[in-house]
Amino acid sequence: MAFDYNKLRGRIVEIFNTQSNFASAMGWSERILALKMNGMCSWKQIDICKAIQLLKLTIEDIPIVCTRVGHYSVLTG
Repeated sequence: MAFDYNKLRGRIVEIFNTQSNFASAMGWSERILALKMNGMCSWKQIDICKAIQLLKLTIEDIPIVCTRVGHYSVLTG
């Protein structure tokens, strides 16, 4: 399932300045973040919850920052 993470990328840079800083805050390597952002590795529910907190988002923001390509859907698939 393909997702468009462009708005999520923008929020990451807005809050953390770089994706590398966000990856560190999540406890991930840059490689793991890249795999998740490119759809090669799925987001676990615990990852989503932590990212929401770190990015100062609400659950209602998920469909806005993580949309399925061609559809409007939440990240949980």
